[in-house]
Amino acid sequence: MNTPTLAVTPEQILLRLDWNVIRRLDGLLQGDYRTLFYGFGVDFADLREYQPGDDIRYIDWNVTARMDSPYVRQYLEDREITAWFLLDLSPSVDFGTTQTQRDKRTALTEFVAVLARLLTRHGNRVGAMMFGSGIQRTVPARGGKLQVLRLINEMQKQPRLARAAFTNLKSFFDGALNSIRRRSLVFVVSDFISEPGWERALSLLGQRHEAIAVRLYDPREVELPDVGMVALEDAETGAQMFVDTHDAKFRQRFFAAAQKRERDLNAAFKRAGVDVMSLSTEDDLVRTIVRFASQRKQARRK
Repeated sequence: MNTPTLAVTPEQILLRLDWNVIRRLDGLLQGDYRTLFYGFGVDFADLREYQPGDDIRYIDWNVTARMDSPYVRQYLEDREITAWFLLDLSPSVDFGTTQTQRDKRTALTEFVAVLARLLTRHGNRVGAMMFGSGIQRTVPARGGKLQVLRLINEMQKQPRLARAAFTNLKSFFDGALNSIRRRSLVFVVSDFISEPGWERALSLLGQRHEAIAVRLYDPREVELPDVGMVALEDAETGAQMFVDTHDAKFRQRFFAAAQKRERDLNAAFKRAGVDVMSLSTEDDLVRTIVRFASQRKQARRK
């Protein structure tokens, strides 16, 4: 299988994504990009009786009790959305083993470029905060295609950090919470390989903003193939150990440990109260985004 030639400039990356991803999304989402997220609804407009299919979160229980019939609040959505991408560019995000040579950082870049393009085409503003060993770069929120190209360029410029210590996502989320004042749509794009203690900070982000966790992973982080002796390297510290993947019991223990981490992460996201999009290095980005939009649309109807 030939390895595809990777685009090297922001213009080439965006052109490829416009052709291969965004055009397909336009057809599948039928232009309704707002199915990816909820409206902010900050301006109260009116009350009306509940109708089947209405979002139960908008039921006004005081009016419902007085009228002895369910009523929902109606809101005027902000015409302009400000979206922020909180980007984890720590050493573990540089991991990738698939035949397409697509690591987690590449998946992150493509996701941000696609969502930023969808949002800015409809007059919205996008910005980014990039985190490695600390908040290293903030790109102020602006609109337009040039802003998308700027985001891609800034992500490309971020150096691949030397492995030294575990990432501290709590400090990243705390910094974002202090920096992003206006209610915004916030995408947290990370593999969530971090020191513990970030759940509450993510929960606070979700209370102030509409926060979506985009969890990056590579399938080899979940299940090892049977390929003999290999060197496993800690994605954050660089520590190495040799293991025999012919050993079925070792592969089973590795898989069990990965499954436990999956359960722990899902429980943490649930406690933080944020929706999660899982994005694999092997995933088709269009299918992942459409599946997430469909799940959110169904959840809104419940």
